[in-house]
Amino acid sequence: MPAYAVFTREKTRVPGGLEPYDKLAGPSLGGHPAKVLAAYGKQECPEGAASEGVVLLEFPTMAELKAWYDGPAYRAARELRFKAADYRVIFFEGL
Repeated sequence: MPAYAVFTREKTRVPGGLEPYDKLAGPSLGGHPAKVLAAYGKQECPEGAASEGVVLLEFPTMAELKAWYDGPAYRAARELRFKAADYRVIFFEGL
């Protein structure tokens, strides 16, 4: 069953602080069966507060999604993200 990760950037706390994260996050997907379905496109928020940006990733399974998220390459990237901005991250399975 496919699994999806939604990253919603709620607030950047350190101007320019996401640049080091950006340099590591994309390459961390290498070797993983991931598809970037959407990233920082135009948004409309008919309900709730707007966010600064949204990324949607697809993986073949939840196990493969978690292997990427908890793997050493993305773990190093996300530590930089934690320091620079507030995100909401959701994993869910599709149909």
